[in-house]
Amino acid sequence: AEPGKVKLPSEQPGSLFSLTPFLPVHLTGTKYSCGSGGCGACTVMVSRYDPKTKKIHHYPVTACLVPICSLYGAAVTTVEGVGSIKTRIHPVQERLAKCHGTQCGFCSPGMVMSIYTLLRNHPEPTPEQITEALGGNLCRCTGYRPIVESGKTFCAVSYDKKYFFNSYTSLSISEVPFVFCFVEMCTKLYNEDEFQPFDPSQEPIFPPELIRMAEDPNKRRLTFRGKRTTWITPVNLNDLLELKTNFPEAPIIMGNTAVGPSIKFRDEFHPVFISPLGLQELYFVDSTDDGVTIGAGYSLAQLNDALHFIVSEQPKEKTKTYHALLKHLRTLAGAQIRNMATLGGHVVSRPNFSDLNPILAAGNATINLISKEGKRQIPLDGRFLEKSPEANLKSEETVLSVYIPHSTRWHFVSGLRIAQRQENAFAMVNAGMSVKFEDGTDTIKELQMFYGSVGPTVVSASKTCQQLTGRYWNDQMLSDACQLVLDEIYIPPDAEGGMVEYRRTLIISLLFKFYLKVRRGLNKMVRTTSLGLWAPWPSGHEPCLRTAGNKITCFVHEQCVDPYQPPQDPVGHPVMHQSAIKHTTGEAVFVDDIPPISQELFLAVVTSTRAHAKIILIDTSEALALPGVADVITAEDVPGDNNYQGEIFYAQNEVICVGQIVCTVAADTYAHAKEAAKKVRIVYEDLEPRIITIEQALEHNSFLSAEKKIEQGNVEQAFKHVDQIIEGEVHVEGQEHFYMETQTILAIPQEEDKEMVLHLGTQFQTHVQEYVAAALNIPRNRIACHTKRAGGAFGGKVSKPALLGAVSAVAANKTGRPIRFILERGDDMLITAGRHPLLGKYKIGFMNNGVIKAADIEYYINGGCTPDESELVMEFIVLRCENAYYIPNFRCRGRPCKTNLPSNTAFRGFGFPQGIVVSEAYITAVASQCNLTPEQVKEINMYKRTSRTVHKQIFNPEPLRRCWKECLEKSSFSARKLAAEEFNKKNYWKKRGLAVVPMKFTVGMPTTFYNQAAALVHIYLDGSVLVSHGGCELGQGLHTKMIQVASRELNIPESYIHLSETNTTTVPNATFTAGSMGADINGKAVQNACQILKARLQPVIRKNPKGTWEEWISEAYEESINLSTTGYFKGYQTNMDWKKGEGDAFPYFVYGASCSEVEVDCLTGAHKLLRTDIFMDAAFSINPAVDIGQIEGAFVQGMGFYTIEELKYSPEGVLYSRGPDDYKIPTVTEIPEEFNVTLVRSQNPIAIYSSKGLGEAGMFLGSSVLFAIYDAVAAARRERGLTKTFTLSSPATPELIRMTCVDQFTDMVRVVRRAPY
Repeated sequence: AEPGKVKLPSEQPGSLFSLTPFLPVHLTGTKYSCGSGGCGACTVMVSRYDPKTKKIHHYPVTACLVPICSLYGAAVTTVEGVGSIKTRIHPVQERLAKCHGTQCGFCSPGMVMSIYTLLRNHPEPTPEQITEALGGNLCRCTGYRPIVESGKTFCAVSYDKKYFFNSYTSLSISEVPFVFCFVEMCTKLYNEDEFQPFDPSQEPIFPPELIRMAEDPNKRRLTFRGKRTTWITPVNLNDLLELKTNFPEAPIIMGNTAVGPSIKFRDEFHPVFISPLGLQELYFVDSTDDGVTIGAGYSLAQLNDALHFIVSEQPKEKTKTYHALLKHLRTLAGAQIRNMATLGGHVVSRPNFSDLNPILAAGNATINLISKEGKRQIPLDGRFLEKSPEANLKSEETVLSVYIPHSTRWHFVSGLRIAQRQENAFAMVNAGMSVKFEDGTDTIKELQMFYGSVGPTVVSASKTCQQLTGRYWNDQMLSDACQLVLDEIYIPPDAEGGMVEYRRTLIISLLFKFYLKVRRGLNKMVRTTSLGLWAPWPSGHEPCLRTAGNKITCFVHEQCVDPYQPPQDPVGHPVMHQSAIKHTTGEAVFVDDIPPISQELFLAVVTSTRAHAKIILIDTSEALALPGVADVITAEDVPGDNNYQGEIFYAQNEVICVGQIVCTVAADTYAHAKEAAKKVRIVYEDLEPRIITIEQALEHNSFLSAEKKIEQGNVEQAFKHVDQIIEGEVHVEGQEHFYMETQTILAIPQEEDKEMVLHLGTQFQTHVQEYVAAALNIPRNRIACHTKRAGGAFGGKVSKPALLGAVSAVAANKTGRPIRFILERGDDMLITAGRHPLLGKYKIGFMNNGVIKAADIEYYINGGCTPDESELVMEFIVLRCENAYYIPNFRCRGRPCKTNLPSNTAFRGFGFPQGIVVSEAYITAVASQCNLTPEQVKEINMYKRTSRTVHKQIFNPEPLRRCWKECLEKSSFSARKLAAEEFNKKNYWKKRGLAVVPMKFTVGMPTTFYNQAAALVHIYLDGSVLVSHGGCELGQGLHTKMIQVASRELNIPESYIHLSETNTTTVPNATFTAGSMGADINGKAVQNACQILKARLQPVIRKNPKGTWEEWISEAYEESINLSTTGYFKGYQTNMDWKKGEGDAFPYFVYGASCSEVEVDCLTGAHKLLRTDIFMDAAFSINPAVDIGQIEGAFVQGMGFYTIEELKYSPEGVLYSRGPDDYKIPTVTEIPEEFNVTLVRSQNPIAIYSSKGLGEAGMFLGSSVLFAIYDAVAAARRERGLTKTFTLSSPATPELIRMTCVDQFTDMVRVVRRAPY
């Protein structure tokens, strides 16, 4: 290539816009998860040398968005460059692992890179900086607490140590089997003394050649040429202007946070890109007496730093605009995007959801433009933001800088926003407002209001502001302003994004907040008129945001280990996850990390765009003609069953949901396959009926299976003898699994005997084997499934990998080549669906004292278009429906509905988190009617002695009672409830609520053969042990626990034991890893195998009692003793007779209780979680660190389910929520400010080492947040004189909370109930 010009070796669509495909094949640590920069899994560190300051700047970016061409002259550090198990691990990696901050490990490299980059810039960070650095990283497993804690070990200030405290010193030995507590002992989750010291001086140096490049005085224009596009980096400002003149339509690329997603997700195309990244003329801060000018090239992170410095230097009255900007910069996107996006790019792209532009406009900012014709200024005002033609940039112009004037004493500027999630989420409505007063008065001289997310552009309420100029800042002005702004800013009923009434309410609620804030400021400066009826509650202007890093989680773990237990026996100890170090170094191998296989093809799906339609035509001709395309696979190519057990692999003749796989395209690269998939033309003819909702299914009598029912007593008769009867409905919407590793399959056809090898992340290998065999019409013994680990699952990888495995195996069979099938996040969310939405109807008869005498419950779930797990989910809902309460006359019925949505499937908790919300809802409703607290009604009706469930299974509720009692006492519930009531009396617009929920959860399956398990254990001649079992490692620490079991049973150190993978060739016919029973049943099988081997070794040991393990193994071999065996567990003996409605359906129960306290902003619907206390009946924990991680992770996942996670569909059944931009799982800022977890001791002799399965139980405890919100909303409604009883469905989103807190603002807009799906 010519000097200064680089020819790209190959160009695929979008290849210029992602670093990820260019990372060397052997560097697999950087994970690809969402592709939109929204999850942080692909975080890497970029380092640049600034020749002006002679400093090196390190910053995090998401590799899926950063353009490869933009990295010329930069150093990129991936997780492999931080540390490796092959050389030396870095303290960040070590501490994240040893603090138990990894579970599935897929997000861990990104977490490492975020913390590592922070440490490169701030070797002794503050706790707030740790939290801020992790704001752009999502984790679905851990609940974030241990990740944050690992980061805080680098903080200069001391932090609270985490420990387990034994409070069982008073118990007798007989009460605590396997554990003898003679003295008080403390066992920490980890020992910080083991951490290697952190020495910032030992980090790798910045490459000197890059410094020389940066300081080269003879730099030249850099050009990258591809087949379709050209990327040009100008050498200086004049060169940029020349390029802009020559290519006026070419976008200017800096951070690529706007153009990149448009290219990837909206098929935008540009032949030329201009990237002035690093151009010195665009990077500066110029302060004057009147304001500050900031270069357009400054990233939002650099803007944040610059504004902080200015605020520290200037008097407060001059910095109101800067303070408003800083408040929004803290929550805008994540750290990675803030370091990529630039001020100039953000201003000129003018997104309708912009948080900064409305504030800049309210602060009278000016944009400085430059072109070859010269410089000019345009105001950053309403006309510019509304994209008026006369206010636009000329095509040849570029933004040079932005000028932000200082505020003055009589000038108030504020930014306001409300989003589904506190951080890293687009605002549902945001605003920038400012008002200037005539000096010394409260007379409005100038008023400006700009709103985002209320239209296609940011909208200026200019007419309203003009009419209010000259008015006094008082209640009458506010009243008129609300009506005027509602009249001026119109949101049509069918507006994109929906939530019309809510957004209209927010328009005036945010105005009221601004009014209060200004009113408060004026009160300090000038005598003003009375606040009157509108605003006697000054707290209304304050946002409901959590304080980052202000509290540290404390654990009280009621377990101690027998002091005489051998030191090498790991059972009962908080052992680190066996793959944790590999997780943090990026060396844990996931399916997509497997190196490319010769001749492999990539698979892309073509999915239905109609919910119910006949397929008239599938035209693949255009797709097949594209380069790299090997074949298009349809239903005609399935050699065996295409419809197996009601599950359809490839749509044939008709489609029954949007997202159903119609065909797949196999090509030499994924980009080619994806491009070809767009060219497949399908002609449909719509069919009726199209059933989307549960209500529509009921109308059409559309069900997947027969009704399930359990009953006790005489319900109809009991209703005749009660004081009161209430009836109600509860809607619980669905949930997306959002495992970090999307569904990924590598299918490899073998040369002989039609064998097929599949590598995939699944919870149920036997199911995959079964479906692939059915699709290929071959025996199961030809199918080998391998699972090293899965990057999260949560039920989403029980049945769905079987269908997708069959799809990929058919493609591999047809092409005769290996198939790599990786679902993009959007396709994964569309195709695989998630948790079943539920409609619960109840009729409750009760006495005035709160005793419930009769209950009649009906459940309906939205099963989707095929059976999947829906019937079983409904069985579990019905069997568990009573939760912790005894109601003598009780009937529960349920049916799964058949609709034209993708089939919903297994999800953590398996129906319990949805179903029991109904139980808790009617308990709360009864309490309201009886003028009692919900906790009093729960106490009155809770099981108190050994009893039978409604399905006639005997159980002892003593552990339930203890969890409940200790939760109330140790959370200081009564005192905090009184404190909350005092807070509520003093605050009209903010309310606090508390709730305690008890739980009686079940483990295992109602059918015995589903509870069986097998294991295979080999002892090799050097004494090392290889363990295999049928359970799949999903991040829940199953393999870690199995190693602990083998270590105890064989009486050897854990280091002797290896567990490689799960595969169908070593352990056949394994049941699913689900139902919280993975460790239970596989542990029993491993234990059985080890005990068999130990028994075989006994004669050798007796002959040589002082020998070593290695000597015993050698002697055993010489005596021809078999050192390999299978272990087997027949399964818990369970049964359920649905005809009789009775049976011992579950092996045992897990009990728990959770208390949460929230604070709700009644004006916006935002809430923050102040504190959560969890008490979980763990019996005896095999690994407390793993179990606490499961409880915390499940709780946070449940909290998200009940509050912010919202799936949105069109009336035609199209899923809108297909990625992290649209679907919000909790981030680090959503976890409780104070989080206490207690493992309560009990006995469970039926399970291995008297343990209990805790993988799912914590999920429902997240509902304590939902009912705490209910409590806070109820307080608001009481104060407003509204009805005591009301329905708060799930999720309790900001929209639902705000619209339930009815007030004068909601009365101004028409309220319409949303339709649940």
